[in-house]
Amino acid sequence: MILEMKVPSPGESITEVEIATWLVSDGDYVEKDQVIAEVDSDKATLELPAEESGSITLKAEEGDSVEVGQVVCLIDTSAENNTTTSNLNNEVKTEKKVIVSKNELTTKSHIASPSAKKIISENNLNITEIIGSGKDGRITKEDVINSKPSMGSPSVNQNRKETRTKLSMLRRKVSERLVSVKNETAMLTTFNEVDMSAIFDLRTKYKEEFKEKHSVGLGFMSFFTLAVVRALKQFPAVNSMIDGKEMISYDYCDISIAVSGPKGLMVPVIRHADNMTFKEVESEVKRLAVRARDSKITVDEMTGGTFTISNGGVFGSMLSTPILNPPQSGILGMHNIVERPVAINGKVEIRPIMYLALSYDHRIIDGKESVGFLVAIKEALESPVEHLMGGKVKQSLEL
Repeated sequence: MILEMKVPSPGESITEVEIATWLVSDGDYVEKDQVIAEVDSDKATLELPAEESGSITLKAEEGDSVEVGQVVCLIDTSAENNTTTSNLNNEVKTEKKVIVSKNELTTKSHIASPSAKKIISENNLNITEIIGSGKDGRITKEDVINSKPSMGSPSVNQNRKETRTKLSMLRRKVSERLVSVKNETAMLTTFNEVDMSAIFDLRTKYKEEFKEKHSVGLGFMSFFTLAVVRALKQFPAVNSMIDGKEMISYDYCDISIAVSGPKGLMVPVIRHADNMTFKEVESEVKRLAVRARDSKITVDEMTGGTFTISNGGVFGSMLSTPILNPPQSGILGMHNIVERPVAINGKVEIRPIMYLALSYDHRIIDGKESVGFLVAIKEALESPVEHLMGGKVKQSLEL
């Protein structure tokens, strides 16, 4: 029986995806639920599992844009798995130099995508001389093109190379959204600084007990998330967004957090952050970060959000102007913490200082509200016991 595998719908409003990477080759035997490809939507990278066991025939190339519901491969469910009996032979072959023919373009250590195979065969190239840049050393079409010697090029400066790589659908969509933000909003940024001494003291005193009790670290994100929730309740205009000629305001706080994934920046959402404790925020941040890192984040986990927190400080950023995450109207930028000399009661002291940046849509958020919002965050972070814990530290940390 020949099974047609079609592109499933990754989420509402998504009609097209892009084949990012094939993890199998034509003719391979695949097991049911084995991940055979990674596909990019305009919001996330998703895994495509085999629907049945059998021999696979690919019907799309890496880099192809395919519609939801389109057939991308065939699985012959009547085929037998012969990989077990040939494993020993494959191990021996990997030690030998491979001379490429149309039917022998894959060894245990040299795996080529279908489009790469075609170019290798047509040009009689040696697959062992091509370095793969794909997952697990997989040779892509671009790797083969870049390996071909240039015709008519001068003999000098042969080490000068350039690489042309197609942007992923996710990266193209992010680019479009960022440009639209600059063109369609009245974005402005206001700055402030915060003395992190009080948070440092709390973490030093309770981080070991917190981690032992909850199996998660007491980081900065819980303090910032709860400080943002407090400020959003005081300044609801920041927890709003424009929809045509209307302004939509929310009585809940779903906080988006910018995290770095293998395909670029992703922004999963902490749902109901206004009802969370320190432990719950830290646990959710860890869960989402791990899923983003492992490319397992779903579209639903990145949909929505009423306000965004971006932590450029983990990369060493001193100060920046974060770009709005549309259609949201506000984003808070965290930065690195540096010991700086500051005036305290007429004396110079060294304190751990972080610069904060709030970018906002000036169409619905006035300067008074934006400044007041950032000051409210500063207050909460500099006096967390009073403003975020109600004076009850151990109870707030559930210790």
